Amino acid sequence: MSKPPSLTLPPAGRAYRLSTARGEFAVHEASPGLGSGGPVRGTALLVPGYTGSKEDFIGLLAPLAAAGYRVVAVDGRGQHESGGPRTEAPYALEELAKDVLAQTAALADGGPVHLLGHSLGGLIARAAVIRDPAPFASLTLMSSGPRAVCEDQQDRTKMLISALEVMGEDMPGIWAAMRAMDPRDEAPDSAELAQFLRERWVGTVPEQLIVTGRALVSEPDRTAELAAAAPGLAKLVLSGASDPVWPVEWMDDTARLLGAYRVVVAGTAHSPNAEDPLATAAALAGFWDSCGDSDTH
Repeated sequence: MSKPPSLTLPPAGRAYRLSTARGEFAVHEASPGLGSGGPVRGTALLVPGYTGSKEDFIGLLAPLAAAGYRVVAVDGRGQHESGGPRTEAPYALEELAKDVLAQTAALADGGPVHLLGHSLGGLIARAAVIRDPAPFASLTLMSSGPRAVCEDQQDRTKMLISALEVMGEDMPGIWAAMRAMDPRDEAPDSAELAQFLRERWVGTVPEQLIVTGRALVSEPDRTAELAAAAPGLAKLVLSGASDPVWPVEWMDDTARLLGAYRVVVAGTAHSPNAEDPLATAAALAGFWDSCGDSDTH
């Protein structure tokens, strides 16, 4: 899971609930208009990954706002502070893609939106663009592969799904078991972060984790479908130098097949947004600057 480098919003940031045609979603937003008051070059929507939340992008907010972008990071349906129903159907990938389109419509202000999805968020963002590419200025797939996660991650995810199906009413108990059983997951740097990670887990709807976990272990390769649906849309595939969830080589292939820009953030793994937010933000701003749909207003 992503561990945010900080839990404090920058001066250019604010937290609120975004109203859309498909309900309200908890978001963090940063914009030049909330800080220096400078011109806004474009709007970006950031979609988090499995077990993640809007806080995973906190490190990107200030540098992207300084680069001239209005940036909105969202808790998806059932994630952390957005909440959601205790049934499985609303968390199907296509339903979450419809949520992204509704969020985009609420943010658009008459202009296209740069869409970024991290990990599972990349699968959701891809489904949204395949469904309707028109609202988007670009698509960034961050640490997100072309199909189901690698075999080791499939085994781990299936174990988690099984635990949630049996113990979903005891999210604190599952959290304690996860921490005890997984020595590969490094301890948080601070008590504050440790408390946040636990509260985020407990606040996430179990059915969301079950259904999206199933997607992670079964998603087909939709790269060709994405290329056909949005041939003219600017695309970026960004990852760390290594990745335990999808091999970096898979992401190399995805970029090649999409004709996408490819960026590898040195010294990072599955969460370059949290591990080196300044380098990641510089790469994103450079990519968005290169997109013809970005305009100053």
